[in-house]
Amino acid sequence: MIRTIGRRVIFFFLSSLISLLFISGSVFGIEPPSPAAYGVRMEQAWIPMKDGVRLAATLYMPDGAKAGEKFPALLEYLPYRKDDGTAAGDYPKHAYFARRGYVSVRVDIRGFGASEGAPPEREYSEQEQVDGEQVIWWLAHQAWSNGNVGMFGISWGGFNSLQMAMRHAPGLKAILAIDATAELFHDDVHYVDGMAHIDEFELNMDMAEGWTGAPDYTSDEKVLGPRFETPPWSLLYLKHQHDGPFWRERVRPLKEITIPSFLIGGLLDGYRDNVPDMLMQASGPVKAIVGPWNHTYPNEAEPGPQIEWRNEAVRWFDHWLKGHDTGVEHDPRLVIYMQHWHAPDPSLENVPGEWRREEVWPPKDARASTLFFQPNHLLAESAAQADTHQLKYVPSIGVEAGFWWGELLSDVRPVDAFSLVYDSAPLQADVAILGRPHALLRASASAPLADWFARLSDVAPDGTVTQITGAGINGAQRDSMSEPRDLEPGKVYPLDIEMHLTSWVFPKGHRIRVAISNALWPMMLPSPYSMTTSLELGGNNGSRVVLPVVPEHGAAAPAFSLPEPSEQRTDVKSEGFPWPGEWTAERDEARHKTTVHWKGQESGEYPWGKEIDYENLTYEADDAHPETCSVRGEAESVFTLKGRTLTWRGHLLVTTDQKNFYYTYTRELLKDGTMIKSKTWQDTIARDHQ
Repeated sequence: MIRTIGRRVIFFFLSSLISLLFISGSVFGIEPPSPAAYGVRMEQAWIPMKDGVRLAATLYMPDGAKAGEKFPALLEYLPYRKDDGTAAGDYPKHAYFARRGYVSVRVDIRGFGASEGAPPEREYSEQEQVDGEQVIWWLAHQAWSNGNVGMFGISWGGFNSLQMAMRHAPGLKAILAIDATAELFHDDVHYVDGMAHIDEFELNMDMAEGWTGAPDYTSDEKVLGPRFETPPWSLLYLKHQHDGPFWRERVRPLKEITIPSFLIGGLLDGYRDNVPDMLMQASGPVKAIVGPWNHTYPNEAEPGPQIEWRNEAVRWFDHWLKGHDTGVEHDPRLVIYMQHWHAPDPSLENVPGEWRREEVWPPKDARASTLFFQPNHLLAESAAQADTHQLKYVPSIGVEAGFWWGELLSDVRPVDAFSLVYDSAPLQADVAILGRPHALLRASASAPLADWFARLSDVAPDGTVTQITGAGINGAQRDSMSEPRDLEPGKVYPLDIEMHLTSWVFPKGHRIRVAISNALWPMMLPSPYSMTTSLELGGNNGSRVVLPVVPEHGAAAPAFSLPEPSEQRTDVKSEGFPWPGEWTAERDEARHKTTVHWKGQESGEYPWGKEIDYENLTYEADDAHPETCSVRGEAESVFTLKGRTLTWRGHLLVTTDQKNFYYTYTRELLKDGTMIKSKTWQDTIARDHQ
């Protein structure tokens, strides 16, 4: 036994040492990543499209290059206004790459920021993708270019990196996608888990469509008019309430991605499931890092631990775009953070845990552990006796469980109180999970439409509950997300709720909890019928949870660098960020109504003036009348410029009854407090199994 342990220790030590040597470049033939050998020079450029529209680009050039020296290009392609909105945050990334021998390029998509043209009719449009191919071609054929282009970005920039890889854009040789997904219906912010979702993003984008670019913010009707008149995207999305061509024609199967893909994800980010999907399905080389982060870059992550990612990006792109053997092909396919228990705390600075490496997905040493729901509300490994558990639908529960499947939370017992809850006995030893748990339910409802939500939590000996992960399913989409069908009241259906990617170590003495509910508001809009739902227990097919159990300690992972100091521009400054913002809940117990207030704010300073952005959302639900709910959003951006003040406003109102969504959106522009432009869109949209 001692010899066996000794061999394991030696193996883990040697594998860790070899990984570290590969990263440091100490192994013969492995080259270190490009050093910071250049200065940085910013150049503004126009990139012509075939239809005559020009896209605005900022090129972060390596300064001090030798005559005739060639560089790869790194493209970040966004609608978020490079000259003001993201200017402060762009510089630390793009300057880092420019100093290491890349022309790092930030391009506004057409109709946004400084680029010409009208905004596309939607996110990730065919127009955006066609333009993107032309941008890549232009970058690959510049005099300074070695012909190789990479793409990178977080969120939108990661989304279109994946999409351009799917299109096999000529010249695109590798990508780095951070907090991104290709599942536009199931995973994006419009329909989370297939259910209608409205948050800060709609407020931001619907108003931003109507802006003109810095520093002039022209009110010339030729520029302002097409932007201001563009219909709000949230209206279009509300008209497509299930999966199908509208969502699918924008993307291709992940197996279409044949170029090398580096993925960075967060266990508190709503898009994290793309990482295991890519590991299993992409045709090209895939490398992934998943930390305990929300929707942010790892060097700025809250909570931490923070790591430096830009040096990993340089190693990646050096290999695929410069032809340097930096050892990335010897890196683990996946390095992921195993989260250890922590008390629920929205202000947690660092998640306790450890990094581990996995070479295949699912992990080769994972095993499925099934726990059955018992009549006494315990979880046990043995099949239960037959029983039925009923739950009255309460539409207004869920705010303590988060605004999407991520973010640090407070104790979720207020949500558990209105859920069917099943707890294990106190654990006799630590239990570690890594992957996507499944809640396999046998469920029925007394109404033709119902949603089910399953949440996995850790219950400490003192009763504290820390939510780990969860997911939901729209009952009408039980067989098909593209062809929803009513439920037959009273009929029992098998439901497979695949929870979102997680890792966790349940300590000895803690309990494993599964909570089942029919609402998770305001993350999802409530389904419109009063009802009672039921879970069927008993036998090997009774309601149960399947956990992906792994050894508590995995193979050692390479050590990451701590965040490096970031260069900052001295002429721009940004403070705050709308998300995740702040929220409060108000419950009117006498009238059975609940209101949730959310707000966020950010500001910026530029050579030409100041900007301050305010956003707030008010969600209302009525437990006595689940068909009536509302979302009211107000956004305002004030630009204080030389000699004038411009104010853009957006007003969003969505209300419901049993049959329809009622939509109103107003976009406004004021100059020095006087309204100079206003437009309102109103529509009634039939509920389509939502």
